[in-house]
Amino acid sequence: MAAGLPLLVWTMALVAGIAAGRRALLWRQGRAAPVAWIGGLLAMPRRYLVDVHHVVARDPRAARMHVLVAGGLLAGSGLAALGVVPALAGARLYWALVALAFAAMLAGAAQVAARRVPRRPARLSGGRFQVLPLLLLGYGLGAGLSAVPLALGLPALLAVPPLALATGCGLALAWFAGAGPMRHAVAGALHLAAHPRPARFAGPRDVALAPVDLSADRLGVETPADFAWNRLLGFDACVQCGRCEAACPAFAAGQPLNPKRLVQDLVAAMEPAGAALPYSGSPYPNARPVAGPGGAHAAIIGADAAIHPDTLWSCTTCRACVEECPMMIEHVDAVIDLRRHQALALGAVPGTAAARLDDLRDTDEAGGRALAARADFAAGLDLPVLAEGGQADVLLWLGEGAYDLRYGRTLRALVRLLRAAGVDFAILGAREKDCGDTARRLGDEATFARLAQENVDILAGVRFARILTADPHALNSLRNEYPAFGGRYAVWHHAAFLDRLVAEGRLPVGALGALSVTYHDPCYLGRYNGEVEAPRRLLDALGLDRREMARHGVRAMCCGGGGGAPLSDIEGDRRIPDLRMEQASATGAAIVAVACPTCTAMLEGVPGARPEVRDIAELVLAAWEAGAARPARRPVEEPA
Repeated sequence: MAAGLPLLVWTMALVAGIAAGRRALLWRQGRAAPVAWIGGLLAMPRRYLVDVHHVVARDPRAARMHVLVAGGLLAGSGLAALGVVPALAGARLYWALVALAFAAMLAGAAQVAARRVPRRPARLSGGRFQVLPLLLLGYGLGAGLSAVPLALGLPALLAVPPLALATGCGLALAWFAGAGPMRHAVAGALHLAAHPRPARFAGPRDVALAPVDLSADRLGVETPADFAWNRLLGFDACVQCGRCEAACPAFAAGQPLNPKRLVQDLVAAMEPAGAALPYSGSPYPNARPVAGPGGAHAAIIGADAAIHPDTLWSCTTCRACVEECPMMIEHVDAVIDLRRHQALALGAVPGTAAARLDDLRDTDEAGGRALAARADFAAGLDLPVLAEGGQADVLLWLGEGAYDLRYGRTLRALVRLLRAAGVDFAILGAREKDCGDTARRLGDEATFARLAQENVDILAGVRFARILTADPHALNSLRNEYPAFGGRYAVWHHAAFLDRLVAEGRLPVGALGALSVTYHDPCYLGRYNGEVEAPRRLLDALGLDRREMARHGVRAMCCGGGGGAPLSDIEGDRRIPDLRMEQASATGAAIVAVACPTCTAMLEGVPGARPEVRDIAELVLAAWEAGAARPARRPVEEPA
């Protein structure tokens, strides 16, 4: 009987290997992708124990459950597998350790079951996932009890009944490694080793989209086979926990997008037509009818395909799903790859996006307006303009929003503050072209690449120490995406720059009284670039009563304006900015502080009674005009 449990574990490993091998054949349908296997495998333990568990730990109950069930399963099975060694097979202490490990697994499995029975949370998938707790309980209980007689020196026959229970449940779990809920365990481990964004684990946020070879035969992704093989692997890493679903602003607004369902549709699309397992989680809200997946070489997007175009275009590219995913899946990369094929190969972009892209191609400006008119907001301010060969300490990048009268107020406030602090700055004037962010997020990589390269060439003709912008979308493009085109710059957001000026005493500010304020984190500043502290330090320096929304920092909710969503204009039950403003109103604050022109436009468009929306620069200007005591100097770190 001592050989029974070790034999079961080795058999389970064989079954799991066969099941995973069948999945690997599907992954290999994808395009080739370079993977640094040695480095990835060596880094896998840290990526799992640190990066994955950093996300898992946001839900302490789930974290404890996961540590017990996963740790107990691995430790118990690993120890039991060593029972083929005669010296261990006869050692009672060894079997006691095996029983103890499976007891930990059993405690975790009980928590898995309690989480789903009698009532399963809406974000968790059902189906085979409802069977999983029973299998975990059966395997943990059976394996643990089969080790107890050997640990206590009791007759070995007592291990037979529990071993039978462990065998049935254990083999089912092993088969689920390729065709069920345990698939994420194998695929997830390989995904961490072969991750398409290995730099994501190296420190600074890795958020830049990869450029496209515009001379390639196939632009973007049309079929599952067009994805890189390790992207397909990543989709299989999904454990259907629903954290992405709970974070998605489009899902909350009732638009036809659920990131979890999207990933599962991409999983199903790998399979031969009709062979995929049924999905048992939350559907797309207001789902549009589709024909369903047709296999690895069939189109993914279309009413006659797996995913309706409205689902694809509902995404705001806010990366909330990516931020919340414990398996480190890159949902937004997949969305952009699919959009690239729609935009570049088919010209199939929705709403007013087509006209906006036409304007960008024809005029280098998203609204078709004259580039020289970008600085009209500054009438009377006499802004210095950098000519070819000119020099300034700070190059002020105005961005697309400069044409908007409301954003013009923000820029006027910023200009006045820069002058008050004695900052040497200038603008490019009519030579500043659109940064290309909107084009890239809508899938028009060709227009983005052209604008990026032309802007890089223009910037090479002037000298400056840093770029300053009040537009997080421009900041993200200039800081993170222009390096691929030869442009590497120190790029500052105006909140971080004003924070430094105030900290150094160059911009004395007075308290604004008892005003209460809540700060809305722009996705492209907070989640994309990790800048969440400087705006808060700045608001605190103004003496404001700062209150946090339930969702804030890198986990803040999107305003609904990113990724070209206002141009796609996919209908839902609610508007995303209305939902965000409700969260702001719930704090009781009188003011919503913003730091992005898109956020300003979206939140100010919310009708009815609501807090006042004011850009951080406007608040700092008011405090400077109030002009009380000069603050003490304090050190400020350079932005990443």
